Amino acid sequence: MLEAEPGAVRLADMTWMEFARRVSEDDPIVFLPIGATEQHGPHLPLSTDVILPESIALRVAERLGGIVAPSLAYGYKSQPKTGGGNHFPGTLSLNAATLVALMRDIINELARHGVRRIVLFDGHMENQWFITEAADLALTDQRREGVTDLKIVKLGYWEFITPATEAILFPDGLISWALEHAAVMETSVMLHLRPDLVNETAIPDNPPAEFPLFDPYPFDLRPIPPDGVLSSAASASAEKGRAVVEQVVPDIAAALARHFECSPAGAEG
Repeated sequence: MLEAEPGAVRLADMTWMEFARRVSEDDPIVFLPIGATEQHGPHLPLSTDVILPESIALRVAERLGGIVAPSLAYGYKSQPKTGGGNHFPGTLSLNAATLVALMRDIINELARHGVRRIVLFDGHMENQWFITEAADLALTDQRREGVTDLKIVKLGYWEFITPATEAILFPDGLISWALEHAAVMETSVMLHLRPDLVNETAIPDNPPAEFPLFDPYPFDLRPIPPDGVLSSAASASAEKGRAVVEQVVPDIAAALARHFECSPAGAEG
């Protein structure tokens, strides 16, 4: 059974008047999920890196009275050691300059409309440094416009997974977060949130991929498993996915509440 979606906190579902009122009266935190359209093996959809940050951001936003902007469905190029590589069909990626410009423009637009608290909610590991660049450039833009009170947070939801939850996911120990692409964590959370999009009969059981300590260009594709999954996903389960969501949602909400000096609403994750 699918999880019920959290309360209506989507910017795209509001009228412009509703959004304007929320911004002027509530000073809401606005979340921008930033994902990718990237291969996730034979068992998960290309949209995995959009579904996961958006779903978690919606739950966090509900706790904080926030608003979730439309997700970015395209991200930086998949890398062999963390995403299998950009050569897989259906992996539609952006150049770094394009991604930075897109995020910079969205941040500046939100700020133009009065938003002063923004969370750049990453779901694709390769996006990280370009999110940093976009935030830095947008803050410079806003200072030039006389806006000095804009606050931006960049976070990856997986970074909030605690050692206790990690032990649930990986009772025999975590090999590497980089090799977890389309493996136990992402498969488990998808089984919990969107089981209708998981092909359970195709969940792979690959040994961990082995890469050199250097990065060759052009990429050497030989170490990459043919299905694009960098380590086994065989031990994934919906129960493990629920454990991740139930732990990271309140922890992210609490961390953001402290940073932005606001109070969580106390809703269940």
